[in-house]
Amino acid sequence: MGESDKGYWLLSETSGIGDTRDPAFQRNLPLLEGRHWLAAGWRDFWNGAWSSLAYGVGVFVLSVLFVWTLVGFGRDYILFPALAGFLIVAPFLAIGLYEKSRAIEEGRSITLGSMLRVRPRAGAQVFFTGLLLSLLMLVWTRAAVLLWSLFFGVTAFPGLDHVVGILLGTPSGWAMLVIGTAIGGLFAAFAFAVSVFAVPMLLDRHVDALTAMGTSMKLIWNNLPTMIAWGAIVLALFTVCVATGLVGMIVIFPLLGHATWHAYKAVARPEE
Repeated sequence: MGESDKGYWLLSETSGIGDTRDPAFQRNLPLLEGRHWLAAGWRDFWNGAWSSLAYGVGVFVLSVLFVWTLVGFGRDYILFPALAGFLIVAPFLAIGLYEKSRAIEEGRSITLGSMLRVRPRAGAQVFFTGLLLSLLMLVWTRAAVLLWSLFFGVTAFPGLDHVVGILLGTPSGWAMLVIGTAIGGLFAAFAFAVSVFAVPMLLDRHVDALTAMGTSMKLIWNNLPTMIAWGAIVLALFTVCVATGLVGMIVIFPLLGHATWHAYKAVARPEE
């Protein structure tokens, strides 16, 4: 092997961060390109608005039932991580919204029934992706419970009416918030990277789940500033949903679903 050859074996030259970039996946988009995706999603929302609203109502009802079930069965101690984990599985739940945006793009009419009976071009691979995302959400909730135990011991959960005071009024609570936010951020970043374009891609193309998830990560990494800004927009809008007792989900979830389809079309290309 000549001196100009590059190896990545033990004791050979290691790769730098620049070697992980691929010009084929770089789009050179403006930092706040997400504003245009939101605008396009808003137009799709109002194109047959009743179907998007009905979809949002359905997600809202499912979310309320999920929260009620956790509280009713004494699992309120995982409520906060579960709400954060919702962002992990949200791309899978939004597949009907992607289908509506695709139909509008292709000039087809679509009904709510068609949105609920989506037939992805990747077939059952989309359900495999949903299973992987659900497992990741379960891992995150378990990690949150273990984190609580590390800081406060194996004690009974004090209840939702006392936990805020414990977290904000004690040194251990502040330490847990800082470390928990950092760990949760890692989970969220990984979930966002593997799913944000994977589910739309499985709807749009004949690819397998792992290829779609890997391609999604490549697209995120090679367009990092724009995608970080987009992730911040998604997080801010989801915070509004939580602050409104999840009622905001009725409008915000369909809006983000439609906007995500336009983000996918702007960043991904057919040959990828």
